[in-house]
Amino acid sequence: MKRPMTPRGYAALRNELMRLKAMRPEIALAIEIARGHGDLSENGDYDAAKAKSGMTEAKIRDAEARLATAEVIDPSKFGTLTRVVFGASVRIEDIDSGDQRFISIFGSEESDIEKGWISFEAPLGKALIGKEIGDIAKVVLPGGDREYEILEISVQYEETVEETTGGKP
Repeated sequence: MKRPMTPRGYAALRNELMRLKAMRPEIALAIEIARGHGDLSENGDYDAAKAKSGMTEAKIRDAEARLATAEVIDPSKFGTLTRVVFGASVRIEDIDSGDQRFISIFGSEESDIEKGWISFEAPLGKALIGKEIGDIAKVVLPGGDREYEILEISVQYEETVEETTGGKP
């Protein structure tokens, strides 16, 4: 199963993978030092270093799997949008309150509600995908149904993570 991701999200995940792999020598040294402290059956430092090693290796495997299934979609290549799609930024207005907000629709790997980045798999993301300016998106939420009017659709994509891929996904 492919996971949609922007080039920024892909680069951030690659950077995280590289950071985790760079920790390996430090962790191996900590294990070696702890091993020198004597009896391994009662060696808390050894147990902690081995646990850290295991957690780091699990994170590495997870990041590698996510990168392997990534489908990189570059929203900056979309040009002018007439419909809400993955990577789009959307200004919406709550029909009941009149409150407006600006959100961007990305993959779950990049979601950050504080930045207004929501997943296309989230209820609001699902409701917005495919809509045009002037359409009403109805969102079913646990706290009650909401309706949002689409006021603007654009690509507000900025590269904020240094590319480590040499420009290749």
